[in-house]
Amino acid sequence: MQELANRLERLGTETAFSVAQAAAAWKSKGNLVYPFHLGDINIPTAPHIIEAMNRAIADGYTGYCPGPGIPQLREALAEDIGARRGIEFTPDNVVVMTGGKPVITKFLQAVMNPGQEVLYPNPGFPIYESQIEYLGGTAVPYRYLPTSAGFAIDLDQVRASITPNTVAIIYNDLQNPISAESTSAEREAIAQLAQEHDLWVLSDEAYFETRYEGVSSSIASLPGMMERTVILYTFSKKFAMTGSRLGCAVAPIEIARILSTLNTNDESCTTHYVQWAGIEALRGTQEPVQQMLDILRERRDAACELVNDISGVQVAVPKSTFYLFPDVTEAMQRMGYTAVGDFASTALRETGVSFCTREHFGRRQPGEERQYIRLAYSGIDVADIRDGLGRLRKWIETA
Repeated sequence: MQELANRLERLGTETAFSVAQAAAAWKSKGNLVYPFHLGDINIPTAPHIIEAMNRAIADGYTGYCPGPGIPQLREALAEDIGARRGIEFTPDNVVVMTGGKPVITKFLQAVMNPGQEVLYPNPGFPIYESQIEYLGGTAVPYRYLPTSAGFAIDLDQVRASITPNTVAIIYNDLQNPISAESTSAEREAIAQLAQEHDLWVLSDEAYFETRYEGVSSSIASLPGMMERTVILYTFSKKFAMTGSRLGCAVAPIEIARILSTLNTNDESCTTHYVQWAGIEALRGTQEPVQQMLDILRERRDAACELVNDISGVQVAVPKSTFYLFPDVTEAMQRMGYTAVGDFASTALRETGVSFCTREHFGRRQPGEERQYIRLAYSGIDVADIRDGLGRLRKWIETA
């Protein structure tokens, strides 16, 4: 039998799905499961968006369309994304894709040669590291430091990690999994480093509008950054369209043209009728967006209150995303656990609460001693949040 490509050995995955498989297997045996593991949304896509999609199908928009996206959607995206960030974009800056993930891969294909270095957040979305290494680059992690408000980027480590071989930095403000939000000073520091060292920036803004207080800011809006930044945008979170697979890159025109060519090579185009649903999502009523945020805020408040009521567990209240990243170090020590994976698998069996751990979001960095888990509350109702975390508390405190 012929051998497979060597690069497959460097291909990672979104490890939260492995937790989902374990939870499904446990549930299939008749056990109750509280799904805090996967950042999907159990709130349906708004009816007016579904109606627009169905209408587009009925109108025959089921064939091929332009590789960078239909003009009407690119125009709507340029207007909406630009207005919310104080930047003037044109449709030529926008390349529609099948969700946010392809933006990561195509950005790297466009700016990184094999052997070059790309900085990425760790803990962070695991596809960053996977795709850097799969495409032959060197993935260089940068860490976060715990603060009273959550987490902050270790800027000293970022500075020390940049070499003449570094070509880009992946920056995820409003971060998955830790819900970290940059201060203005932190954002400006990253921008300054990017300009000093002539780095490309991938600004993952998947949760830009999934926030409960305050106003989001984009690194692309800072002086000198628009021409070196690619924004990752997705309909998945804001509009509860995870399964529709619709997103885009907003990029300098020279990069946008490359991303469009990659689209043609990879998918030909993004599903035609889904793009018409995207137009309705952007230009139709925004009331369902606010209603979903109200639901998510209620879930956040319930989850934070319950988590911080568990002995040996603590978490800061995040202003955005739909994740908590509690420190469970003291609880694990008291219960006799040294591996957070064992803590998680036993918690599933004993309480039905399924969650990811720090290990699902990148390799531990030197000096990391604290233990963390990630709780996603986007796919679980308040009643089940209270019930599940109540069981988790009882298990931890009576062990």
